[in-house]
Amino acid sequence: VMYFFMIRPQIKKQKKEIAYRSALKKGDQVMTIGGVHGKIVDVKDNVVFVEVSSGVKLKVERSAISIGGEASIDKK
Repeated sequence: VMYFFMIRPQIKKQKKEIAYRSALKKGDQVMTIGGVHGKIVDVKDNVVFVEVSSGVKLKVERSAISIGGEASIDKK
């Protein structure tokens, strides 16, 4: 019983997060886990370059991209 209420939902959430992060592409609007919003300008192996303002680009680990906020998995 505990499996269905605690463990299984967490596993499903992790699978959604992995699928979302692996599907990131240039032009996507994202939010980092630190709350920084921006647009992806380049994607490499485990690194994503996010433009937060004109000419201001941040190098962010792919695992630091959040699926909450405006850039949610339901909108993809």
